[in-house]
Amino acid sequence: MNRTTAEQAILAVRDGVRVFVGSGAAVPLGLLDAFATRARHFRDVEVCQLLTLGPAPYVAPELEGHVRHNAFFVGLNTRAAVQAGRADFTPVFLSEIPLLLRTSMTIDVALVQVSPPDAHGFCSLGVSVDIVKEAVEQARV
Repeated sequence: MNRTTAEQAILAVRDGVRVFVGSGAAVPLGLLDAFATRARHFRDVEVCQLLTLGPAPYVAPELEGHVRHNAFFVGLNTRAAVQAGRADFTPVFLSEIPLLLRTSMTIDVALVQVSPPDAHGFCSLGVSVDIVKEAVEQARV
């Protein structure tokens, strides 16, 4: 079983990829911090998410051109960026998002929070499975 740091994991994010961020109360805060630290090195990275609670550092005005956010639900932490035109909103029914992730919005990298692996290497997606399961299954990384 390979383990890595958040900083090492973020090296999987390359220019021009689509990154999915875990939802609700299961936002991977350590990965988001590492992502935000490297965000100025990226070009044309799209971050998509259902709804995150807490910080959304990838919508900062100074990251324009580096990272663009695309929300399936606009929360308080991303609303100003969407209203200012620095982020996007894709209106879609929750039940249709898995199909969207399999077809026209494929995921390159999924940043999600999971439990520590058990003796067999299995992890739990915890409290916020929603569309995260599909994103994990479809993501290249």
